[in-house]
Parts: sequence; C-alpha cells; structure tokens
Amino acid sequence: MRHNDLALSWPAPAREWIEAAPVGNGRLGAMVFGGAGRTRLQVNDSTVWSGTPHGPADSLADVVANGAGPERLAEVRAAVRAGDHRTAERLLMSFEGPYSQEFLPFADLWMTLGEGALQGRTLNLDNGVAHEFLVVDGNEVQRSVWASHPAGVLCVEILGRTDLWLELESPLRTVHKVLRDNGFDLGVEIPVDGAPEHEPEVAEPLRYADGPIDDYDPFGAVVVRIDTDGQVSTTDKALVVTGSTRALIVLGTSTAARDFWDGRSTRTRTEHFAAAEERVSAALAQGAAELLREHDSDLRSLLGGTSLRIGRQVNGPTSVAEVLSGRDERLTATVMFQYGRYLLAASSRPGSGPPANLQGVWNADLRPAWSSNYTTNINLEMNYWPAEVTGLGECHLPLMDLLDRMAANGADVARELYGARGWVTHHNTDMWGWSLPVGMGHGNPSWAIWMMGGAWLVQHAWDHYEFTGDKDFLRDRAWPLLRGCAAFCLDWLVEGDGWLDTVPSTSPENLFMADGRPESLTLSSTMDIALIRAVFTRCLDAAQLAGVDDAILPEIKVALPRLRPPAVADGGWLQEWGEDLPEHDPQHRHMSQLVTVYPLGQIDPEATPELAQAAAHLMDRRGNGAMGWSWAWKIALRARLGDAETARSLLLEATRPLGFAWDVNAPTDGSKWGGLLPNLFSSHPPFQLDGNFGFAAGIAEMLVQSHHGVIRVLPALPSSWPSGALTGVRCRGGLAADITWRDGSLAALTIRRLAGDPQQTVTVVHAGQRTELTLAVGEERRLAC
Repeated sequence: MRHNDLALSWPAPAREWIEAAPVGNGRLGAMVFGGAGRTRLQVNDSTVWSGTPHGPADSLADVVANGAGPERLAEVRAAVRAGDHRTAERLLMSFEGPYSQEFLPFADLWMTLGEGALQGRTLNLDNGVAHEFLVVDGNEVQRSVWASHPAGVLCVEILGRTDLWLELESPLRTVHKVLRDNGFDLGVEIPVDGAPEHEPEVAEPLRYADGPIDDYDPFGAVVVRIDTDGQVSTTDKALVVTGSTRALIVLGTSTAARDFWDGRSTRTRTEHFAAAEERVSAALAQGAAELLREHDSDLRSLLGGTSLRIGRQVNGPTSVAEVLSGRDERLTATVMFQYGRYLLAASSRPGSGPPANLQGVWNADLRPAWSSNYTTNINLEMNYWPAEVTGLGECHLPLMDLLDRMAANGADVARELYGARGWVTHHNTDMWGWSLPVGMGHGNPSWAIWMMGGAWLVQHAWDHYEFTGDKDFLRDRAWPLLRGCAAFCLDWLVEGDGWLDTVPSTSPENLFMADGRPESLTLSSTMDIALIRAVFTRCLDAAQLAGVDDAILPEIKVALPRLRPPAVADGGWLQEWGEDLPEHDPQHRHMSQLVTVYPLGQIDPEATPELAQAAAHLMDRRGNGAMGWSWAWKIALRARLGDAETARSLLLEATRPLGFAWDVNAPTDGSKWGGLLPNLFSSHPPFQLDGNFGFAAGIAEMLVQSHHGVIRVLPALPSSWPSGALTGVRCRGGLAADITWRDGSLAALTIRRLAGDPQQTVTVVHAGQRTELTLAVGEERRLAC
C-alpha cells in the first residue's frame, strides 16, 4: 500500500455477507470475509444468469399468441381516452410477459488457516486489493485477495508459515467435481428460469434443463489451482497444504453465457474447463508478484485519473466505523465518492461481460431482491451516472453492449406489439437483452408497462460522446441506437389536442387519483415527453456531427416542436402527467418528471428559472429520504438547482447506518428509510449498489457541472466543506478540470482539453464571473482566482 492510498479498514472478520469486502475485475466478483479459521470467498461471474438466449423471443411469441398486438393497442388507447381505466388495464396487461431473469451466485472457495486471530483487514480503494494481517499458530501471516482484469482471474496470495485447507462448492447444481493434487475442477448447470423474490406464487423458483436446450448448454466451469512451497495432499473434499510459507491460489471461470455475450458458438463442457484451465495456468506462470504488479498498474491507471479530497488529506487505512459514525462529514463524502468509483471499476470493465447490475457484480442469493437484474426506470441509469464525470468512461462501454442486445430484441417487440419501427424496451432487462414488459399479466402498469426504458438508456450513448468527443463511437455505436429509438418514438406518438401524445402513459412508479381510486394509465407523462424530446434533439445533433443524411431526420424536425412543454401544476410544482392530476402519493420515492432537471438538463436555473422553481417546489413536496437510490437522485437534483445545503443534508441522511435488519425488504412507501451497511454498501433496503454509484455522481454535481457548453465550478458547495481538491474531473466537450478551494472560495482552477473539437468554445462560470475558453487538444489553461 502506498502512503497516500485510501483504504477501508475493519478490525474483525466479516460475520455476514454485508460485512465482507468486495473485489472485482468486471467479470469476476468476490466477497472477502477474512479471518483465521474457516473463512469464505464468495464468488460471482457476471455471466451467470438464469435463462437462455432464446427466452426473449419465445416469450414474445407467447404474448402475441395471447392476443397482444397493434389491434389490441388501439383498444387500449380508446379506453384510456374514454377514461375507462379498468378496461384499459385489463387489455394492457395482456402485453405483459413473464419476469426477466436473475443474476445468480456461482461458487464458494473456503479457506482454513488454523488457530489464530485477525490483526486487521483492509480494502485498498486505489488498487482493489483486500489485505489481512493475521497471527496463525503463533506465526505472522498475510493474505491478499484481488481480481485481476489483465489476467482475467481471481488471485489469493498467502505469505507466512501456515497450514491451509481449501474447499470449493457451489449453490447451483453441481454436475462435475474433481479434486486434484493442485486444485479443483467444478462444473455446474445454471437454471434456465429463475423467478424473482416478489413472485412467491411461482411453483418452481429455479428450473434446470437437465442438459442443452437447442444450441445452448447452460453450463459453467470453475477451475482453482494452487502453487505453494508446502506439502500438498487431499481428503474426500479438501485440498490440504502443510508447512507452507507462500501460496498463490488462482480461480478462473468459463460459461456458455459468456459465449453468447461474445457472439460465438457455445463450447462443449470439456472446452470450458480447458479455457478456464488455460487462463489459470497462464496466471500461475506469471507468479504472485507479477500478477499483483500488473493488476496494480491496470487499476491505478483507471482510477488514478480522478480524485477527490474534502477537508484533510486521507491517507492509509480509514476505519469504516469512523465513516459510519458521521463525526466527519468531509471524510464521509470523500470516501463515498472514491468508493462509488471503485465499485464501478470493479463491476464494469470493457470486454468483461454484462454491465453492473442492481448489485454490481456481487450476489450470494439464489432469489435476490428484484432478481439482481436491471431496472430501467432509474436504477440502471444511475449505475452509470458517475462513469463519465469521474473519469471512468471506459467502464461505460459494457452498458452500450447491453443496449445493442436490447435494441436487437426490442426491434421485434416494437414491431409485433405496437406495429412500430425502431426498438423499444420496458421496465426490466437482463443479460439476454430482455425487452418485453414484465408482470406475468398481473403487474401493475405503473411499473410494468413503461415504453421509455430505451429512450432513457440511449442517453448514455450520447453522454459518452459528449464527454469523450469520440466521433467514431458517435457514428458507429451511438447513432444507430439513437436512430432506432427515435423511430420507435415517432411511431409511438399519436395525435392529441394539438400536441403529439404518448398513450397509454405511466409515470414510474407513481399513481394518480381518479374517481376516488389510484390509477396508472393516462397520456403524456412529463417523463415520457422529456425523454422523447431528448432522443429527438440528440438524434439531430448526432446526425449533424457524424455527417449522416437520413430520411428520419425530417420526421423528427416536424415532430419535435409538437411535444408538450413541461407544465406547472396549480399547486406550483412541476406537473407529472399531461394533465394536472392529483398524486396518489405526494411523497413518492420516484421523481420521474425531474428527469428534465437531472440528468437531461432541460430545466435550468438560469435558462428556465420558473420551471426550476417549480422543480424545487416539487422536491420540497416529495420530502427527503427513503432509500439509497432515491437519496442519490435527490442529491444530484438539489445540486443541479444550486441548493448546496439541502444536497448536503440529504447526503448526511443517506450515509448513516441502516437502522434495522439488512435482509428485510423494506416497504416502498418510505415508511422505513435505508442507509449504509457495514461494508458501506447502500441499501434500498435490501442492498443495491445504485445508491453508491449515485452518491459519487451527486457529489460530483455539487462540485462541478457541465451542460450546454458551460462549466459551473463549485455550483453547490456546502459551507461545511470549506476546503478540498477535485482533480481530473471530466466535463462535457472532451474537457477535464482540476479544482482547489480554501475557506469556501476557489483557490485554483485548471481546464484541460483531452479530446474533441479544438474550435469549440466553453464558458467557465464561478461566483458570477464568466470566462470564455478555446483550447486545442492537449492544451490547458490555469485561470486566475
């Protein structure tokens, strides 16, 4: 550990999963419990999901066979316009397919070291190594665990004289297990269907196929090998090492689902073992020192480009108990910023598989909350809010890979269900690119029937271009996604009272009151129209920048001015639906209409002050906490509106310890608030990591904002954060900034152009002063403060 590294520390081993330390390389994730005696390393692979590649198409065929399609959609629209909510809901629920699939645990590697005590354990947030200092049978022993992205394996190094017992298990169906004199081979079958926890009536929560289905074999292989100077023997189920002074344990995996993700034919089970063996053997040949050096260099080069310090410099181990105590809010803010970045880098790397899900790349439950999959009405988007601004743009790319799969499946859904061009996705997706509505025919449309999942997610493709200036990405990846989404939106819009409307429309996941009962279906929710406006605007901009001439562009230009503008309700807050309807829950955890403020930037305190005031009024009405992700969105929203003190108070609420059992599913009505767990994971509850990612993005938004060609420096700096430094923060336009402040005032500011058009002028704003800058690529400017 370098002297200025930031590391989390715990004085004792983890007794529960939520006390363990997370390591990951994008594909492999592990929770490190630590301690002498028998201790657990719980392992995930980002491609171990229930389901099959054929699931989305098969489910679409079933839904269409049951009568869903354009003709029934016309009936739904007529019922919505007539105010016949019961008929509209009954008809629309026939569009619901089954649930999307689950992210599942893969393996448990158990290590036993003998009698002893833990002197301390740490997780280094700069190089991703979980480290322990132990005394075992009177000998000093050190154990380090890391997940190497370059080597593609999980590594454990044990130094010091000790004996060692290793065991390997899986919670999934084990069909092959061989204990060798240097490790284990473990083969498992992965369920082809997994029911979410909130569908208790499903008779078979996990269903196995008993072999291949068509051309897909739901199989995964785990290979563990050890290199040690100790004597190795075996028992019935354990590998035993005696007299070791050094040991390197390496774990590798190979799955059929990874073959699907990479677009290649499924390999045989023998070939999966060979692939994992090859990766593990190559890592062992490198040796522990080279593996660690390579891993350290890789992760530092990614994480080191951006850093934050608020208040005193934090070096070395930082007690998690101190962070959770709330005694030093500046320390807490610093740690949560860096931890959110670390978790994203650990769970989302290009080329490693699917993007970070609700639980990143860590899950130990066979029926995890919300299937540990992807919820597209806020949660998946929030996972990637910090990617660009905090210097992790390459970590954004797995989301683009998932978007490509959703667009392919979503084109069939758009055509078959709605008679529309382009592509659509709804409330949930999974690694197979699920695009149908979910709900099994009984999911309330307020969450299950929402056609704008793609329209929100595709904004991430535009954001990646705006921050990087990568025109090849814009032309080859972003433009096709934007164009396909715009085509669907054009066909989804229908004529209204002078405006183009979305019908049916919901505002996730809120309800309105009509005739004395809560309802979900109406027309033109503010969120719908804001997302479509953003898709159209960015599609036009992308076409111009990429030099594209497409027949869809004139259609967009005609439709864009016919979208309803945001409206203010009679009560003075930003309106949620196309009409001023009374909310069923005025303090609802979702702030769907405020997508206009953050992240879309359509409402701005300077450009649209009246709408910004209505947005603030809505936030006052909604109130403060609830669960981690909701706090995170509110922090970013308050920051965007320049309300530093409320953003700070929300962060203080969100980073207190959870006040009840971590594995209890709290009600979504906000009657029980979330909080942080003993390993600083954010909780809904139960835990989900969108809050951690969202905190990092919200803190960044408090310190720098870049929208519409303007960089705002310290736009929402709380008075209780009088000094600090933010280095390498990214800004739209291919720019980066270094910001130092003291005594509440800007002390130093440097702007650098990393990429993009050198003729593009940016305006820098701080404390009412505006400075115009035009920088060539590679040029930087230090501004007088």
